[in-house]
Formats: sequence, C-alpha cells, structure tokens
Amino acid sequence: MEARESFVKKHVKLLAMAFALSPLTVAAQSTIEQKIDALQQEVERLKQESRLRKEQAAPAAGADAGSATSIFGYGEFNYNRYRDSERTSKADLRRFVIGFGHRFSDELSFQSELEIEHAIASAADRGEVAMEQAYLNYRFSDAANVKGGLFLIPLGILNETHEPPTYYGVERNEVETRIIPTTWRELGFGLHGLVGQGFKYDAGITTGFNSGKLDDPSTGIRSGHQEGQLADAKDLSVYGALNYQAPGLLVGGGLFTGNTGQNGQANPLLKGVAARLTLWDVHAKYSIAGFDLQALYAAGTLGDADKVNAVTSTAATPFAAPKSLKGWYGQAAYHVYRRGDLDVAPFVRLERFEIRQQEDAALGLFQDPKNLERVQTIGVNFKVHPQVVLKTDIQHYKVDSTRNRFNIGLGYMF
Repeated sequence: MEARESFVKKHVKLLAMAFALSPLTVAAQSTIEQKIDALQQEVERLKQESRLRKEQAAPAAGADAGSATSIFGYGEFNYNRYRDSERTSKADLRRFVIGFGHRFSDELSFQSELEIEHAIASAADRGEVAMEQAYLNYRFSDAANVKGGLFLIPLGILNETHEPPTYYGVERNEVETRIIPTTWRELGFGLHGLVGQGFKYDAGITTGFNSGKLDDPSTGIRSGHQEGQLADAKDLSVYGALNYQAPGLLVGGGLFTGNTGQNGQANPLLKGVAARLTLWDVHAKYSIAGFDLQALYAAGTLGDADKVNAVTSTAATPFAAPKSLKGWYGQAAYHVYRRGDLDVAPFVRLERFEIRQQEDAALGLFQDPKNLERVQTIGVNFKVHPQVVLKTDIQHYKVDSTRNRFNIGLGYMF
C-alpha cells in the first residue's frame, strides 16, 4: 500500500511541478482569454460540422475546378512504464494513419484512411495494416447525405473523433475501448445530415459482429468485430445516432443492434442461434471558462451467450461471450495556460467498466474480477500547436494493480 502511494505521489509531484512552471497557473483568466476560449469553442463546433463538408474543400494545386484530391492523417508514439516489475515497459509507434479524399463533384466525394499499427506488419509481429475507412458520400444538401462503403459507427465520442490531439490522456479511455470497440467500422449504407439548429443525425444498415469468433472476454465483443474483412453477412445490423451541438456543447447518443450468429458461417454449431447484440450510449461534452467537461455511459447485451459459450469455449477462455457489458466515465480538464499555439491543460478522469460473464459453480468458473474494473487517470496535455500534442499521465487500476503505469505520448493530425 505504501509503495503504491509513493508511486502515485512521485508522479503527481512531477505533474504538479510541470503545472507550476506556467506563469498563469494560479492567475485568473483575463477578459481577453475568456474571449479566446469562446472563440475556440466555436471553432470546435465548426470542426465537427466540417466533417460533413470535406467534399467542399478548395481544388488542389493543378486540379481542375470540378475536382479536388486531399491528403490527411494522424499518428502517435506512446511510452508506457509499468510500476509492476513483472510487466515490460513499452515504447511503441502505436498508429500511423494516412487518408486520401477526392471530390468528384460538388455532390459526390470519397474518403479513406489506411492505418499501420505498431510500426510493422508481418506474420511474426503484432502490427497490422488495416483500412479504417473507405466510403463514398453523395450530398443532396446539408440535411441529406447518403454514404456507402466502410465507415465509422457513430457511437460514443471517441469512435468518430479519435485523433490524438482531440482527446485527453496518452491512452484511449477504457470504456470506449472495451465497451464501445473503438475504432469500430462496418460495411454498409447510411443516411446523415444536419437538421434544425445544431442537430446531427446518422442512421443506416451495416454488417455486424460474428459471435463465433469471440475469444477474449476481457475486451467485451471486440474479438467478434469483422472490420470489413470478408465479413460474414447473413445477419445484418442497424444503427442510429442523434447529436446536438452548440458553441461549447455536445449532447447525444446512439444505438446499434443486430444478430451475430451469422447462421453458423463461422461455426456450424451456431446455425439457428440469433445471439442478438445491442449496444447503446449517451454522452455529453461542455466547455466553459477554460474548463472542458466530458461524460459518457455505454451498455450492451448479447443474447444466447450460453449457447455461444458452449460452442466457442476452450480451456483458456471458457466464457468468451459476455452476457452484458457496461461502463461510464467522467472527465474534467482546465486550460491553465494559453498563448499563441501553446495550450497547457491538466485533466483528471474516473471510469468504471463491467463485462459480465456466464458463471458455473459446478465447474468452479466464476466472474473474472479484472473485468469489473475502476480506473483513475491524472495527467496533462501540452499542445505546441492545435494539431500537435505532448501528453503525460499516471493511471491507477483498482482491481488489477499490475496495470498501474506512467505514460508519455506524442501525437499529431493534419
């Protein structure tokens, strides 16, 4: 217990020293800074709306007036130093993403993102190359757009906006990783647009999960995600999301549901098993007077979990299919220093997730307590440019203390 407290105190002191170096840490914000804060909130809102209007970008040099091709991307380098001596500290080029967009006309556009994880991809390494997005969009108006292809599912906050400078902390939060399997994309068709004063909707039909592929109970239903790779599509899914945005405010929620048995295409023993998955969330973000506040709650259920486990169980993972999953987090950050491109913002985040498994007392198989976890994160984001961020934080896991760690990250987007 004393060792754990000294670990936390040591790194909290380091963070506190970093904050103290800022000449405005304890000073009240001036009227000018409050105006800057309001302007930055408005810019944030406009950035969200611009996702619907990428096809409206100015033509690239040398392109004709009727078309435009754009290049964009993001990436991050992370360092994780664990307190537990049995865990190996890691330095990792976590992600390198390059995107290409093309506007065929004022109405028709294409968007894509190609991701490389862990710097390398081969049969002997953990890295991979994957398409994160590849879809066509036809714009009838701001209120009505039709998209088709591989695109992100609009659940939560992080899944659609996951570039490193846009979120706090070196690592993505656990709830939007284990409960909502960010980065989550599906093949399908969707209808989306802006309506009324600040309302954005998105709904459609897509591929879904395959419960016959579930093999890791600690990550919820992530291992059943098909990612558009020869996806079994006997069972399709539907989704819908509605968000409201105003200067400094985002409030919304989403729902995704569909059968995952896929008529036994991954495992013949699941033929006729529906195994319906339903996931939903509600979320909110609010920025005012230098504060960034954020909260999210997500939950889901998997039907026929007992039948899926009877088919997919192994000695290592007897209950790979969760019966239910849920989680929440609350986060607060404060911009203690803003001048030019520089922005220093310490933050704190509290989160809890629960992945409930099937239990069998006769076989001595019970709920894994590590899947009922609470996490505390305290750190600071230091932006040297609105699109380039240096992050550092410490994380404390209440149940699995071997995961306690100190993190440093460097991220960018363009």
